[in-house]
Amino acid sequence: MASKSKSTSVARIKTGSFERRLSLTRAGLFAGTRMGAHMATNWLGGRENREARHRAMMSRQARILVEELGQLKGSVVKIGQVMALYGEHFLPDEVTEALHTLEDKTTSLEWSAIEKVLRTELGADRLAELEVDPEPIGSASLGQVHRARRKSDGLELVLKVQYPGVDQAVDSDLNSVAHLLKIARVVYYGAEFREWLEEVRAMMHREVDYRLEAETTEKFRLMLQSDTRFVVPRVLQEYCTAHVIASTYEQGHSVSSTAVRELSLERRSELGKAALELFFRELFTWGEIQTDPNFGNYRIRIAGENAADQAHDQIVLLDFGAVQSYSPDFLEPVIQMIRASYEDDLKGVIAGGIKLNFMSRDWPDEVLEKFGSVCMSVLEPLSPNQNEWPDYAVNEKGEYRWKQSDLPSRVARKAAKSAVNRYFKVPPKEFVFLNRKLIGVYTFIAVLNAEFNGEPLLKHYLYGEPVAPDA
Repeated sequence: MASKSKSTSVARIKTGSFERRLSLTRAGLFAGTRMGAHMATNWLGGRENREARHRAMMSRQARILVEELGQLKGSVVKIGQVMALYGEHFLPDEVTEALHTLEDKTTSLEWSAIEKVLRTELGADRLAELEVDPEPIGSASLGQVHRARRKSDGLELVLKVQYPGVDQAVDSDLNSVAHLLKIARVVYYGAEFREWLEEVRAMMHREVDYRLEAETTEKFRLMLQSDTRFVVPRVLQEYCTAHVIASTYEQGHSVSSTAVRELSLERRSELGKAALELFFRELFTWGEIQTDPNFGNYRIRIAGENAADQAHDQIVLLDFGAVQSYSPDFLEPVIQMIRASYEDDLKGVIAGGIKLNFMSRDWPDEVLEKFGSVCMSVLEPLSPNQNEWPDYAVNEKGEYRWKQSDLPSRVARKAAKSAVNRYFKVPPKEFVFLNRKLIGVYTFIAVLNAEFNGEPLLKHYLYGEPVAPDA
């Protein structure tokens, strides 16, 4: 959830389907008219000038449309944010770039409206058991979070409160946004886009299903309760409803805070290892992955600050609304690709990619090999071929420097230099979410400025080999 310092306060979130459709349709028609006029006149001049004018027009279109989405708030903003994260394969760069600005367009609802929701959901007697801070500690597009204290025992908790009506507006909002993009002529409304849209629809319905999120939170807490490196809030079912989630308040610092930056390299690296192992556990063991890479979903609890019995630093895991369950049919070829990459088996990587349907046997061998090579390079921090690491990616102890390695940029440049883009269109929707998680884990470790080799952890999950205590 966004911090309250960036949010503004409103009296209500407009969720009426008619007023929202009217605003979006009007904006789309105006945008479509502008694009039509642009297309009619842009044939004049040289090719480079035409392309430059088209990019500029597309950027203006996107900014205007995003401004309209931002004013409507609610699930429309969340849909835009999801499209920014997962839509780069469907939307022009200018559109995804503009959609990313929605991440700063958070709002909060005035306390009188939130109190009304709590009274309706919990009942007057149950709500009277709590002292609720009227100032939110976080707000986002679908709801906001308030700290509270239980009067009977002083237990500190947080209440995640969903904005009124957003769960019922998901379908109409998503249809309206898709229609807006279509009539504004910024997206090709083909079968692939429609299939992806339905995945976004399913994802949005999971996000507003607070009962499911409460169950998933408790499930992850139980799976991690014996691992003291992690903290998952305990759900308080007596204060949970379809639109409210109550859980214990778990303090901690943001990942990018000064307090975390000032930890020793050893402590930051241990936190990085924990984050990497959690991802491996989700992927190899559970088949359930928290796919939202937003850093607001994590806190770092520093040893010795508050809990005398806390032996080491911990990662606090928050917000389980974006957990994806993966079938063995999908995970097996993914793991096959990882194992083949580790074993430097290019043919095995290609075979896994073909099984996942984002490579094709019809492609030329050269393209398949280039694409397989790009996929293998993603696993550089986990590779046994450490002699192939760039000098600037290795410290004096031979450990991988996650931040300094600049791996995502190098992989992107490698992909751009190949002929892959002429063949590679749209990956399976499951792979899009998994890829975002992988990028999120890498970025989390890089922001920690951790330095360690991930190979021992990967070998443990690939082959069951024990991890040395100092690995």
